[in-house]
Formats: sequence, C-alpha cells, structure tokens
Amino acid sequence: MSELFPRVRTEVAPGAVHVPDWLDLAAQRRLVRACREWSAAPAPMRAARTPGGGQMSVQTVCLGWHWSPYRYTRTAVDVDDAPVTPFPDWLGELGREAVAAAHGRPAPDYRPDVALVNYYDDTAKMGLHQDKDERADDPVVSLSLGDSAVFRFGNTENRNRPWTDVELRSGDLFVFGGPSRFAFHGVVRTLPGSCELPIGLPRGRLNITLRVSGLG
Repeated sequence: MSELFPRVRTEVAPGAVHVPDWLDLAAQRRLVRACREWSAAPAPMRAARTPGGGQMSVQTVCLGWHWSPYRYTRTAVDVDDAPVTPFPDWLGELGREAVAAAHGRPAPDYRPDVALVNYYDDTAKMGLHQDKDERADDPVVSLSLGDSAVFRFGNTENRNRPWTDVELRSGDLFVFGGPSRFAFHGVVRTLPGSCELPIGLPRGRLNITLRVSGLG
C-alpha cells in the first residue's frame, strides 16, 4: 500500500538523521539470522540489571565489547563471564555505509567496534538516556528490524522537552552524531504486529546499534 505522505530522509536535529527503508529485504533477513546466532551462548542475550537492582525490559546481547550498566568489559561479567562475541568486519562496513547514507558523504574513518543488539517484546520500552559509556564521540548507528517503535529523540541537556517522536519501521536507519551525539533518547513503545515483511522475525523488534568504544 502506498504512503499518503511518503517517508523521506529527515534531519531530526543537527547531526541526527532518519533514513526510512534503508535496509532492503535481503539485508533485513541477513541481520535477523545473524542476531539469532549472536543471541545464543556463550555470553547469551539477557535482560540487564541496573546497579540499583532494576531489570531492563529489553533483552541485550553484545558484540566486540560487553556492555553492562554502565561499563564495557571483554567478558560477560554479569552473565556467565564468557568472552564476548567478536565484532564482525562486515557489520563495520555496513556501519560505514550507514553513516555515508545519513550524512551524504563517504565515511571511511568510521570504525565501530561494539554493537548492542536489543530485542523488544510487545511491552518492552527504553527510558530516555544518553549513550556516554564510550570514550569516543563518533556517531551512533541504529538499525531497526521487525515491529515498529516510537523513538523519542530529545536534547543534550536533560530528559525534558524539547524532543521529537519518530516512528522507526523495519529497515529504517537512524544515525546521531556531532551536536546530537549525546542527546537523550529512548523508545516510548513498540507497535505489536506492525511488521508484515517476511524477515524471519514473527514478533517483536530488534534494534542494532553500532558504536566506537574508544577503548583501543
């Protein structure tokens, strides 16, 4: 079904760009298959616990570096202490293509070395937060697969307004860097059953974020 108002590339804030339908069907299917492999043991997908004892509603598996609130380690210290799955070269190349697509120019120096793969079930959400555990300020690349989500992109000062809500659908790309690298952002809700594409994910949403750790 055609869109009444076609979705177009949009700069949501300086340095923050939404590119709808960036991943074609084959690329989405490949990423879903990869996510299934990455989510298995060792260092399997899990719902992380915050230092205060709360449990996140999303489930996460990491590549390159293992993230637990709020640090990176080489082993899954809060799961089974297994070595983290290596970050694949092909995913880094996809990240460079993503930054180039968002910013309209080649990005040969973009070298992500960590990925967080988050799975959202029908009720999962993500509170407004900053991605600031990295020691680098290179852009964050976000790839969406499966059910749509309402993504809230805010300001760099606090969790209050102004913010912009963006519907992220399967195949969408969102890149934020530059002045918006440390903007607060989160997922307000998912839209269960909204993805009708045959990508191999019958339910829920996968979000892959690529970052440069700066950890050497």
